[in-house]
Amino acid sequence: MSASQKARQQPDEDPIAMLADGINVWIGKLGDIVHTIVDRTPIRHVINWGRIYSLWPVNITTACCSAEFGAASGARHDLERFGVLPLGSLRQSDLMVVEGTVTNKMAKRLKMIYDQMAVPRYVIAMGDCSISGGLFHDSYSIVNGVHEFLPVDVYVPGCPPRPEALEQGIIMLQEKIRSSKVYEHT
Repeated sequence: MSASQKARQQPDEDPIAMLADGINVWIGKLGDIVHTIVDRTPIRHVINWGRIYSLWPVNITTACCSAEFGAASGARHDLERFGVLPLGSLRQSDLMVVEGTVTNKMAKRLKMIYDQMAVPRYVIAMGDCSISGGLFHDSYSIVNGVHEFLPVDVYVPGCPPRPEALEQGIIMLQEKIRSSKVYEHT
């Protein structure tokens, strides 16, 4: 191979490296463009509309509020008309409904489940036991409110709260989602 052929072949290897550098720069700029476009009002409304009507809750049940959650999921109250579909998988859920008394041991597991949930994620504290410890607030092993270790979005008071109260809490959460930003960190 002559020197002129080697000189011609050298620039052919550089375009691949130049292309890779160009793609990295383009992808970085593309991320900024996506953030700018998505945070515009019309697209933000469409994305939040999708989030509002596709809440997949996981209910963490330790006491009598589970009967009220079951009643709200039944045919009479039908949470599915609000876009709430109870799902079996914890990692695909984006809404945690904490019902009942939470012990110190349970708090660690709830935090672990919360950390594994899909982002954005929301928490509803349902019932007096999960909001303030309930009847057992002065016990050594009871957490006096889920808000001590999880960011709670909506509180549904009552002992136990009626299914209508849970429906109202879901509507309040949907209103909060409707007015939220798509990217919270920006």
